[in-house]
Order: sequence, then structure tokens, then C-alpha cells
Amino acid sequence: METIANHLLSWVIFLPLAGIVPLLALPRGADRSAKSVAAVILLLDFLLSLKLLAGFVPGGGFQFVEDHLWVERFGIHYSLGIDGISLWLVMLTTFLGPILIISTWNAITTRVREFMVSMLFLQTAMLGTFCATDMVLFYVFWEAMLIPMALIIGIWGGKRKLYAAVKFFLYTFAGSALMLVAILYMYSQGAGSFSWFAFRDLHLTGTQAAWLFGAFTLAFAIKVPIFPLHTWLPDAHVEAPTAGSVVLAGVLLKMGTYGLIRFAIPFFPSAAAQFAPLLSTLAVIGIIYGALVAMVQKDVKKLVAYSSVSHLGFVVLGLFAMSTESMAGAMFVMLSHGLSTGSLFLLVGFIYERRHTRLISDFGGIARVMPLYAAAFMFATLASVGLPGLSGFVGEFLVLLGTFKSVTLHHATLFTVLAATGVIFGALYMLWMYQRVFLGDCENPKNQGLKDLGLREVLILVPIFFFILWMGVQPKPWLKSMEPALEALIEQQQQALSASGGSEALRWVEITPATSLEEVQR
Repeated sequence: METIANHLLSWVIFLPLAGIVPLLALPRGADRSAKSVAAVILLLDFLLSLKLLAGFVPGGGFQFVEDHLWVERFGIHYSLGIDGISLWLVMLTTFLGPILIISTWNAITTRVREFMVSMLFLQTAMLGTFCATDMVLFYVFWEAMLIPMALIIGIWGGKRKLYAAVKFFLYTFAGSALMLVAILYMYSQGAGSFSWFAFRDLHLTGTQAAWLFGAFTLAFAIKVPIFPLHTWLPDAHVEAPTAGSVVLAGVLLKMGTYGLIRFAIPFFPSAAAQFAPLLSTLAVIGIIYGALVAMVQKDVKKLVAYSSVSHLGFVVLGLFAMSTESMAGAMFVMLSHGLSTGSLFLLVGFIYERRHTRLISDFGGIARVMPLYAAAFMFATLASVGLPGLSGFVGEFLVLLGTFKSVTLHHATLFTVLAATGVIFGALYMLWMYQRVFLGDCENPKNQGLKDLGLREVLILVPIFFFILWMGVQPKPWLKSMEPALEALIEQQQQALSASGGSEALRWVEITPATSLEEVQR
């Protein structure tokens, strides 16, 4: 037990990887056993991660730290730690893990053991990315994630799976290569090691910082993805199996926004302030563009995929508005989007298993034959469009509030108004899609015998819906743990800009979880 306590992060990260061993020991064709073993491993990993949540102290900096020399010659360490920024992303990842495996019970029928191995390997890579505090270790985890995700799309995907898998891999790998060059360059500039803290304390400014910021940001912008680097995402979502779409929307996209707030902004504060208007403009374009393109989609899954482009635009806008409210809102949107959009992809997968089509025109009036499914889809839809009382509202409200107060952005009011139109468009395309799929008469004979949600499917959705409701009604626990880390980041931004003599000034707006909740309720 003491070993687990002293190396808790390592256990959480590598337990899924260790779970591959019993999977490989299973005989070929033992499909249900493979799914059961994978589900149990990831459930145990989630339960183990609860110790992180129980032992985390808000405002305590990086916690559960592990640091061991890995490659002495180059100062590379096996270094781990989490703070208020990474804690909830780790919890989101471990929470979704067993749910994803259970969702594949009827969906994955070929090469089941290999699929479960890919999912467990992917889980370790994602968790390691959120926990690594050595830049080489981070890069190893970041790149390791590409392999299983490309396999999941390319082997178990749809008709254009190879095209989607190759496109996903090439886009993300190209950006990652530039980031590696930037990491090596920063090391050569006197960092002394590859530690996150050493890189942060380099205090690079001017043209040098701008180019390095661009290299990091490009890698993360592709992963988010920020407009116009988003074109790989709809293909990957549409062709991926349901579990792949959920993990892509729920966790992988957040690795991009996490990279911005963990590395790009604190490493290059002056460059981040300099390019904040540009990135915020792209974010607003993404919000509106994603919503408008989603509105004309004929495929439900592709509609949800483009909604991710719109929702993640709010995250990027919140990060580069650089106020405590906007950054807290961005973090909240990241978590809420993982739950609401993840549940939408699950629900789309449930109906696809029954009808083997996702075209809106193939449905209509199915609420009459699947009332429980219709109710669940409506709940997820309302969470996605930001209904007050559900998680989506809190994050988007704080992003808009923080953007409105931002002094980093010129014409902050205009950014806020334009971003707010994305909320309106979001409600329009989601509710219009719901009307066409669920309401009216069920005239298609192929839909009249559809079975409603089964017990397994209900059990998959209930925990996700529970947290969507809890986060919407009582966001204080999440905000309380995030805000000390965000306030420290903003303070660092102010100090760096003051030291560099920059004209940019960041407004530090004090906000407590209680205050933000009162404002949301009003």
C-alpha cells in the first residue's frame, strides 16, 4: 500500500498498460472475456484515481509528484505531477474509460482482443500526457497516443477508415514534429534540463519567443482543432467506431487545449498576449463556422462532430481572453463537452447498431417507438446547447463573462457578442435535428419495430447524466480546485509582461467559486 501511495500517479497511468498482459493471455475468440477484463481494468483504474481526488489540496501547486532520473546525460527525468488544471482531465479520462469498454459490447465484433489492447494502450498514453512534467516524457506520451487512435479508426472504422486514419495521423504528427524542434531548441538555450519548470523559467521574449510559441501552438491547435486546421476531425469522427468517437471528443481534443494552457501560454507569456487577438479571432470563426456547417449536415454523427469545432472554440477564446473567469470557464467547457458530446456520440452509436444508418432523413417520429431513448437524447442535447442548470451553461457563461471583461483583447465586447451567436446557432441546429429525428409520425416501417434502450445502455448513460446535472447545479467543487492554479498562471503572465516592459496588461479579476455560482444563478 505504501508503494501505491508513493507512486500513485504511476499506478493510475500504467495500470491500463499492465492490463494488456492478461488480455494477451486470453485465447483468440474469447471476445466477451476480453471485454470483461478490459472493463474491470479500467474500472479499477478509475477507483484508484479517486485517491487522487481525495488527496488533492486546492492551491497546493503540483501534487503527487514523482521525479526520477531517466537519461542522465541529457537531464531527462521521469517526472510526474498534477495541479488544479490537470486533475479534472485525469478524472474525466479515467471516468470515461470503463464506460467506453461497456459501450462496445455489441458494437465491436471483430478482432475484439486487439481493440481492447488498443484502448488500454491509449488510456495510458492520454493519462501520461496530462501528468508528465518533463518535456521529453510529455512528448513520448503525446506521440504514443497517435498509434492506438490511428489503429482504432483504421481497423474498426467505417467505409473510409483508412483515409480518415492516415489524415488524422499526418495532421497531428506534422504539428508534433515542429513542437519537438521547439523543445530541443529551448533545451539548447540554457534550460539545463527538460523540466517543465526549467522551460517556464527561461523567460524568452521577442521574435525568438514568437516563433517558439507558434511551433507549440500549431501542434496544439491541430489537436483542438482550431479553424482552419479542423478538417481532419469530421472524417475521424464519422469513420471511427462509437468508442473511438467518444474518446476522441471526450479526451483527445482536450489534449490540445490542455497543451495551450499548460505549455504555450506559461512558456511564452508575452507572445501569448501578442497573438491572443489572432487566436481569439480564429476561435470565434470556429464557433460560428462549426455551428453553421453543423446546421446543414445530413448525417447526425457528422453534425455532432462539427459541434465539437464550435464548442472547442469557446475553450480557446476563454484561454486567450486571459481573465480568471474566462480561463475557469474554458476548463469547465472542456469537462462539460467531454460528457455532453461524449453522451451524444454514444446515443448516435446506439441507434446505428439498430438501424445501420445515421442519416437524418431515414428517421422521424422515433420518439413514439423509443421514448426512453428520445428522453435521453433530449437531455444530452440540452446539455450540449447550454441549458441553465446543466454543465454546458456554466462554462460558456463564464467564458463570455470573462471575455467581456478582458483587457488583453481589443474590442472584447465584439468578441463576446460574436461568440454568443454560437450559443444561439447551437440551439438551432441541435433542436432542429432533434425535431426531424424524433418528432412527428413514425412513417418509415424500418423504424416502427425499433427496441428502446436496454439496461446496459441505461447504465452507461446514467453516470454521465448525473455529472452533467451535478456540474450544472453545483459547479463549486470543480471551480474551487481549478482557480488557484489559474490565478497563479495569470499572476505569472502579469509579472512576465511587466518584466519585459510589454504594453499588454492583464486584468486580474478576483472571482471565487461562490461568486461565480451566484452570478450564474442570477
